[in-house]
Amino acid sequence: MATPRRKKSKSVYAPGPKDQAIETHTLAILVNNEPGVLARVIGLFSGRGYNIESLTVAETDHAEHLSRITIVCSGTPMVIEQIKNQLGRLVPVKSVRDLTTFGAYVDRELALIKVTGSGDKRIEALRIADIFRARVVDSTLESFIFEVTGTTGKINAFIDLMHPLGLVDASRTGVAALTRGETAIGE
Repeated sequence: MATPRRKKSKSVYAPGPKDQAIETHTLAILVNNEPGVLARVIGLFSGRGYNIESLTVAETDHAEHLSRITIVCSGTPMVIEQIKNQLGRLVPVKSVRDLTTFGAYVDRELALIKVTGSGDKRIEALRIADIFRARVVDSTLESFIFEVTGTTGKINAFIDLMHPLGLVDASRTGVAALTRGETAIGE
């Protein structure tokens, strides 16, 4: 009679299956506005090797001393769940909401893009900026600085089109996001 084989147990620290899809999630985190909070949140990511694709933070309620941190991160569903659970256990964190799974939300990013050039390239840069509804916020004889807002995909597309036209510098704010409807992050 053959003895049954025991299944090997997987370690929780072992990497997941290779075919597990990497997902991008937008997390909204409401925190006490006090020194060191951002460092603690970021330390949670860096200490575990999690990547942050975008980060924005600002005080949202001066009277209550609350700030909102919006983080775009990627990982397997298990990693995303770990991130949310670990964030929720930090003392200064009031609430964590995964906007990607919560429901409909609006996200936007702002970028300033500097493009240098002359002649046809200058005209083409202005034409593309008009299509993307980018505003010229500074102009010299040699360059433009465009302000463009929209989704990360829109910003990336604008930057890709500006590269051959003389893009020399770009500055991006990171994603700001809010859920649609009546609910707020703390509810």
